[in-house]
Amino acid sequence: MEKTFESAMARLEEIAAALEGSGVTLEESMKLFEEGTKLIAYCSDQLAKAEQKIVKLTDDTEAAE
Repeated sequence: MEKTFESAMARLEEIAAALEGSGVTLEESMKLFEEGTKLIAYCSDQLAKAEQKIVKLTDDTEAAE
């Protein structure tokens, strides 16, 4: 399955729920935390790219006026 912003956010929600629960060992918590930090970095990168695209589109639109 291809990773999308939406799938990464859904997985982050799953991770947060698991970490909030009491049935996770320390080792599992550390693995989930590591996965979560990677997903956060991915989501941040995707948001930055989207913002750059919006800025470019806005600049192109303003220049055409």
